[in-house]
Amino acid sequence: MWPSLKLCSMVVVLGAATANALRVTKRAAIDDCLSAAQVPVDAPSSTDWVADVRAFNQRLQYTPAAIAVPTTVEHIRAAVSCAAKVGVKVNPKSGGHSYASFGLGGEDGHLVVQLDRMNNVTLDNATQIATVQPGARLGHVATLIYQQGKRAFSHGTCPGVGVGGHALHGGFGFSSHTYGLALDWIVGATVVLANGTVVETSETQNKDLFWALKGAGSNFGIVASFRFKTFPAPTELSTYVVNLRWTNASAIAEGWASLQDWLKTGGMPREMNMRLFGNGFQTQLQGMYHGNSSALRTAIQPLLTRLNATLSSVEQDDWMGAFAHYAYSQQIDITRPYSATETFYSKSLVTSALSNSTLQSIANYWVNTARRNSRSWYLMVDMYGGPNSAITKVPADATSFAYRDPNTHLFLYQFYDRTMRGSYPSDGFAFLDDWVKLFTAGLDTTQWGMYINYADPRLNQTAAQEAYYGQNLARLRQLKKQFDPAELFYYPQAVEPAKA
Repeated sequence: MWPSLKLCSMVVVLGAATANALRVTKRAAIDDCLSAAQVPVDAPSSTDWVADVRAFNQRLQYTPAAIAVPTTVEHIRAAVSCAAKVGVKVNPKSGGHSYASFGLGGEDGHLVVQLDRMNNVTLDNATQIATVQPGARLGHVATLIYQQGKRAFSHGTCPGVGVGGHALHGGFGFSSHTYGLALDWIVGATVVLANGTVVETSETQNKDLFWALKGAGSNFGIVASFRFKTFPAPTELSTYVVNLRWTNASAIAEGWASLQDWLKTGGMPREMNMRLFGNGFQTQLQGMYHGNSSALRTAIQPLLTRLNATLSSVEQDDWMGAFAHYAYSQQIDITRPYSATETFYSKSLVTSALSNSTLQSIANYWVNTARRNSRSWYLMVDMYGGPNSAITKVPADATSFAYRDPNTHLFLYQFYDRTMRGSYPSDGFAFLDDWVKLFTAGLDTTQWGMYINYADPRLNQTAAQEAYYGQNLARLRQLKKQFDPAELFYYPQAVEPAKA
């Protein structure tokens, strides 16, 4: 017995040693290739390396084989070619806000292409098209487009989030019910493919690739430049809060059912953007109305009557003022350096309307379990769909983004549980996992999905692909086979190439 055990131990040790030696060899090879190609890199352990390897989610930290820091399209192309030559997986990192640290590869040993040195934003005042480099952050993009021509496009609220991952996988925010997702404003992109070629994509150039980029972009290449159409930045927007007296489970279930019916039947006008926000000590409706405060009060009154509630606060502002209202940051025009981090576990859902019994189960959990959780958790439920949503006005087959049905795709949820000090507890995951199961218990698989911009790294690859891409997965897998059959652009939840 003992010799057998010793032999097994030796195999494990030798296997680990071989794997480590292979990693060292590949690290040396990628370093040599990048150096020969004159691609700028972070020196290991340098100040830049430490900054660029820092994960937004401190729970998920990984060590790359190398970090390339391109400033040109040619640098990106050469970095991708080196990764393919050496046999190292490669991932673009724009803002670095991936909840699952996919910009760092989602595992050790990848080539990270850190894009934040490429953050130029230029508005063509003749065409009103904004050309945006992939490492620009949303606050920087919004600021420069506004400064250059009082223009805008629809995107999220956090100024530190990178435009690359945000726009390629959706891009939801407090203008989305009115103007759609960020990806709906992309009209073209310059892309570096796995074979090292640089191509242009649009509705008329490389149309299949363009379709795939708008919803699943990180699987198919590195976007070196975006082209966004824009709209005139509104001069009057109204932010608002409604404090809800949902003190017990019955009040939560009844109030949510009323809110759901209002959204589902078209009570929420296109100009209104709204989310339900709840944590351990308050429940609110928060939102942004695209119009003045007087118009807001008229539009929201039928809902207030339903909920027996009143407006708690209203502030009227211009586009940039309204953006700053929900930025939760003193700085809006954020570039490099950037060091925001948290330690958390997050999940997402997109669902149809929920039954009264499901709402009651959710409410019971909220009161009896969630409110007893001492960590800094929150739940955000965005009023996503309905008959007046700009998101669901886009044809379902227009982009690879999966959730366009005005009736089926009613709510977008973000579940977020964080610890303010120390590591995330190993027994903490069940808190959100168990809650999410209550939301989907009464739904079939066509009535719910998940949003990759709030990625859950605990899903296996098969479950993640199905949840994120739904009915579009089969076509995406065929296109992955066409554009990246060797899975150079890989992370643990990446789209797999079709087998046949």
